[in-house]
Amino acid sequence: MTTNEPTTYQERLDLTRLPRHVAIIMDGNGRWAKQRGLDRSLGHQEGVNSVRRITTLASNLGLDYLTLYTFSTENWNRPPKEVAALMTLILNSLEEELFMKNNVRFRVIGDMSGLSVEVSRGLLKLQDRTAHNTGLQQVLAINYSARWELTEAVRRISDRVVGRNLRRGDITDKIISSELSTAFMPDPDLLIRTGGEQRLSNYLLWQSAYTELYFCDTYWPDFTDEAFCQALYEYQQRERRFGKTSEQVATQQ
Repeated sequence: MTTNEPTTYQERLDLTRLPRHVAIIMDGNGRWAKQRGLDRSLGHQEGVNSVRRITTLASNLGLDYLTLYTFSTENWNRPPKEVAALMTLILNSLEEELFMKNNVRFRVIGDMSGLSVEVSRGLLKLQDRTAHNTGLQQVLAINYSARWELTEAVRRISDRVVGRNLRRGDITDKIISSELSTAFMPDPDLLIRTGGEQRLSNYLLWQSAYTELYFCDTYWPDFTDEAFCQALYEYQQRERRFGKTSEQVATQQ
């Protein structure tokens, strides 16, 4: 006896109700390598393969934005050897072919002034080369922290007030959002963190006020297409009320 019932999470997805913007904290590369008796850098290398795989899937599904927490401002506190390896890996992983083949636009957010000229130049070159792609926008958060981002936004808003281009009473949440590095895209609908930890780690704090959070124990190098689809499926099972009641939400659908 055969059945047409869906057997995978990807088959269960309602493609009309996918999140526009998925943000991911790609955690667990080092622990993945340690479990296998490997150098931590090899875990990061394997993590790049997951980035390529999930980017391709997100593009095929028709998502609009995929934001990946690649390197935080706090990551500079890691051993210098690991930091150097990460920077080299970031530079070597910028494969233009992947983006052009999948019509993906590459963008970067974070404090570019803290990166080497070589890495910064490579990121900006790929951003420029893919600027006309019209599909998924893959956004790498590099040398990024939410506190840095908010501090910079406050400084810019203060300059506008001092310069009399903005009145103090006119500062709203929309004004603040417009001064963030993510102003070009909507807030995340879903934020995924792999690796078992359950915290935001200074990532998109302002933008995640009403984001659905999804934590899983799987290390990032083992995060498969099916694991990603499971996160999307569980997102679709949740009711997003944004402060309203269930009854109010039901009448608006």
